[in-house]
This record gives sequence, structure tokens and C-alpha cells, in this order.
Amino acid sequence: MDVLADRAELIELFGLYADIADLKEFTELPGRVLTDPITLDFASVADIPPMTVPLAGYVENLRAAFAPYAATHHVITGHVIKIDGDRATIHAHVRAEHWLPEEAAAGGPDRWLVVGFYDNEAVRTPGGWRLSRVKLTATHQENPHLSSGRS
Repeated sequence: MDVLADRAELIELFGLYADIADLKEFTELPGRVLTDPITLDFASVADIPPMTVPLAGYVENLRAAFAPYAATHHVITGHVIKIDGDRATIHAHVRAEHWLPEEAAAGGPDRWLVVGFYDNEAVRTPGGWRLSRVKLTATHQENPHLSSGRS
């Protein structure tokens, strides 16, 4: 096992994870990025408890959640990676911006900003590394009322 190659693949995995939402690519990318099932913890930004769900269900929820936004941009940096055989933990900083279309903003704020950290887990699969657990901890939000995609 090549630790540098593993680290590079795990960092790229985060970029691909961001691309799912930012490129609205809900067909091929999720299977290249996430395990099935996937454990999710977005309690810091959504009023839902952590849960393990089938990948197909999560992808449909993502598609619906990001549909109202004209654009999103997720910047994930400062990766701190610990690899233990075929398992890894990755702590990273995130700045996620979500913009409503002008007509949906109706003259009000049009951007929901989330700043915080990801504390994710990954597993090595025959197809490469996949995220098996995604946890977002928001430390700051602006206009969280726009998280529903409505002003």
C-alpha cells in the first residue's frame, strides 16, 4: 500500500463529493464516491438525526435538496488524514455557498453560506476509496432560512 497514493485518492474523493452537488451530477459520481449504504450526520444544519441510508435514497434526497439552487460551490481544504489499513478518517474545512435564482430570492438574500468541518470516514473497496460516513459540523451560517431553497 502506498500511503501517498492513498492520501491523494482520499483528497480527490472530497473533490468528487463536492462535484456531486456543484455539478448536479447525481448519476455516476455518487457510486464512485460513496458506499451503499452511507451513514450521514447533518444534524448541525438540518433538524434530522444521524442515520444510515441506502445510497439511492440519499442521491434522490440530494437531487431534491439542490434542485432549487441556481448554483452551489463547496470548497473543502486542509485535509487531515489518518489511514489504518483499509479504513481512513478525514477531517477537512468546508465553505459551502448556495445561491437561489433571482426570482426565488424575490429581492431578499440569495445566498445560504455554511462554514465548518467535515469529519468523514472512508473504506477501501475493490473500486478504490469510498466515503462510508459523512459528518458536517457547521460553525457558522448566514441566511440558514434559505436552506430549504426558498427565501
